[in-house]
Amino acid sequence: MSRSGYTYVCRFDALEEGVPRRFEVEGVPVSLVLTEREVFAIHDVCSHSAVSLSEGQVDGFTVECWLHSSRFDLRTGHPLDRPATRPVPVYPVRIEDGDVHVQVTGTP
Repeated sequence: MSRSGYTYVCRFDALEEGVPRRFEVEGVPVSLVLTEREVFAIHDVCSHSAVSLSEGQVDGFTVECWLHSSRFDLRTGHPLDRPATRPVPVYPVRIEDGDVHVQVTGTP
């Protein structure tokens, strides 16, 4: 981890538009999603059924849990559909010199 609290995760060019990728960042499961030319970091465990969100489908700024079809907003972590009712954490992302950095410490 750097002094800024951000941790290097991967190169930007390792991400594919609309395809979630799972990473462990400081021991936290994180799904990185490149969509609409932005990178989002969302907790990789669905708040309803404890399955990996990185195995779901991305549509714009949402990721859909593959098990029960709840969609989560990548910007806020809030569920848009039932059965999920609790949000999942989202994490700040920085892109520096083609590297993707995520801050998981000090975030809820």
